[in-house]
Amino acid sequence: MTTAPRDALAARLRAAGSVFAEDEADLLLEAGAGDAARLRSLVQRRLGGEPLEYVLGWAAFDGHRVRVTPGVFVPRARTTVVVEHAARRLQRYDRVVDLCCGAGAISVALLGRVGALDLVAADIDPDAVDVAAENIGDRGIVVAGDLFEPLPERLRGAVDVIAVNAPYVPTASIATMPTEARDHEHRVALDGGADGLHLHRRIAAGAGEWLRPGGAVVIEVSEAQAPVSAAVFAAAGFSASVESDAEVDGTCIVATRTV
Repeated sequence: MTTAPRDALAARLRAAGSVFAEDEADLLLEAGAGDAARLRSLVQRRLGGEPLEYVLGWAAFDGHRVRVTPGVFVPRARTTVVVEHAARRLQRYDRVVDLCCGAGAISVALLGRVGALDLVAADIDPDAVDVAAENIGDRGIVVAGDLFEPLPERLRGAVDVIAVNAPYVPTASIATMPTEARDHEHRVALDGGADGLHLHRRIAAGAGEWLRPGGAVVIEVSEAQAPVSAAVFAAAGFSASVESDAEVDGTCIVATRTV
């Protein structure tokens, strides 16, 4: 088969600003295979600046294709640092909360790595809750609400791991984010308050009553914010460490309940 259509599409994507034009061309051609009208629509949406993941309807994450819809936070590869450190602390059937779950990418990845879990995912964005429920299916439950508020009472004091990718972008920095994020993802999925750590403080204050002794919060953060976030969790009575993965440019805090 000739590569001319792929090369021509890649050239158009590159001219529109795509950094990975050839890869994007392959994915778009796959998604529109056998349907010229659909392919044209997909290409036009992408050339118009819509994030590739929304155009395709899915995002790649930890070896999975996670469904996403417009407005819902798109999983980033760096969040696999949370998956890695959460999975190390889990065995099958352990109790896990995926807090600020977005599309449920962390849940999907943990289920793939660990196996069956007693899993509850939660998010305040109803669109995210709908997509997470689709991605997780009957392998867990998804609830809507503010942080710990919607969690089942049976989990209080019994959770093994709370895995979190809470918004941590400082409010003033949202304007400097790539346009695909700031113009397309819901602000509630990005805005972490004045210094980006507003939700980290709230989670540190509330997580202890949901974790079992020895249970841990594993929460994503930027490298620059990590010392402050770790100190927040330490002040709340946790044993906190900063963990990084240079390969995915990811950083997280692992905060263990000690009593």
